[in-house]
Amino acid sequence: MKFKELGLSNLTLKAIEEIGYTEPTQIQKKAIPLILRGADVVGIAQTGTGKTGSFTLPMIDILASGKAKARIPRSLILAPTRELAMQIAENFVKYGKYHHLSMALLIGGEPVSEQQRILNHGVDVLIATPGRMIDLFDRGQVIMTGIKILVIDEADRMLDMGFIPDVKRIISLTGRMRQTLLFSATMDKEIKDIAAEFMSMPQEVFVTNPSSAAKTVAHSIVYTTTNEKKKLLCEIIDSEKVNNAMIFCNKKREVEALRSMLAANGYSVGMLHGDIQQSLRAETIESFRNGDFKFLVCSDVAARGLDLPDVSHVFLFDVPFKSEDYVHRIGRTGRAGREGKAFTLVTESDFKAIDTIEKILKKPLTLCTDFGYPDYFEEERNLARKNKYKVTVNPNKHRPSDKKHKAKDAAVVKDTSKHSAPQMNQNAEELSPDYEEKMKAKKAKQIREANPYVSPQRVKTETTENKKKKSSGPKAFGEHTPAFFGINV
Repeated sequence: MKFKELGLSNLTLKAIEEIGYTEPTQIQKKAIPLILRGADVVGIAQTGTGKTGSFTLPMIDILASGKAKARIPRSLILAPTRELAMQIAENFVKYGKYHHLSMALLIGGEPVSEQQRILNHGVDVLIATPGRMIDLFDRGQVIMTGIKILVIDEADRMLDMGFIPDVKRIISLTGRMRQTLLFSATMDKEIKDIAAEFMSMPQEVFVTNPSSAAKTVAHSIVYTTTNEKKKLLCEIIDSEKVNNAMIFCNKKREVEALRSMLAANGYSVGMLHGDIQQSLRAETIESFRNGDFKFLVCSDVAARGLDLPDVSHVFLFDVPFKSEDYVHRIGRTGRAGREGKAFTLVTESDFKAIDTIEKILKKPLTLCTDFGYPDYFEEERNLARKNKYKVTVNPNKHRPSDKKHKAKDAAVVKDTSKHSAPQMNQNAEELSPDYEEKMKAKKAKQIREANPYVSPQRVKTETTENKKKKSSGPKAFGEHTPAFFGINV
């Protein structure tokens, strides 16, 4: 099937052809005709399958006729992150180059005054994050009753980030005569509830099973220890033919620490997380896209919405807190039909999370045997399942990283001469005449080390004579102690 068979206008088809697109993706084949007919649509498809084009292309044709009024946008697209909102805006510019539709991008980190100025001129397409959208509405800068098309993109991510109350409020502020489109990678109960409450007889479009990974990605797990994760990551990077790669961490401080380690070891690397200013984030993404650096260490802010089709590898330095995010992280590679690789570094504390991911995917993850400790940790993982993932500490248990020391320890034990000689010297030392004085000096040294603030002159050994003096009465009265001390001599 070609794009011209979907019912799009000639001007839109011309823009698509100039970009180089020839055939629509599965989600585009199913969703675009329904949207053009005015139906409410729930689209479920994994990341990297062309969801953005499935709603932006028909919206451009629908909005081609009509004119926007000041502060009354004709359509609204809600996105969970600034990066995703920026990507949608870029697609609108490319796809709608021959329609000359006005557009406003409302995201945090940008001046509010400039966004207000654009709204005052009237916009056909309003692309916003929930927080900034509500902020401008509360300021009285935007009127939402004129919205004819409402799009909720990455609804499951909205749920994860706690935006659902804001989304519901925004939907309630729009007019009733609207077309509502909801797109997501997974179909949670809360998302179904939104569809039932705010959509009119929605048409459901399922391209793949919810929470399934792209077939173009070869993803596997590698068992390691917490102390060796960084070393192992470098080992895998050096052994793989990495064109460029994204490395995911769970926390912002881990992103910064890992980026510093990689840079110190000579890797060309940048970083991306939510605390970085928007202008710098956009600059970092563009530099990574242009190949200015090879590795991008990031948090889940980069797990969705970035148009980076040429990423060859993804490394999950940390197993994600939410198992559903696994699909989105590895989905940064293997996009647009290309093949990609993903490696997840797994420690003992990650066993339960990995089992949950396998339940979501409905298949076991491939175990990489070229790196780490596959045999050791596979046994530990099976034991953890039997113990219901309760952590048991065995002080005599050797860790995998102790293997390199075992041969050395065994050699020392077998060499009995190294142990017998010191015993003979000790016996001979005990027979020496000055042995007692040496022991007194040794004990005095121990006291000095235990009490560093006591001068050496005040440190005395405990002799029999001193003990006798301590046992006698107060020296000031000699042997005659007055009765008022209460001591019978």
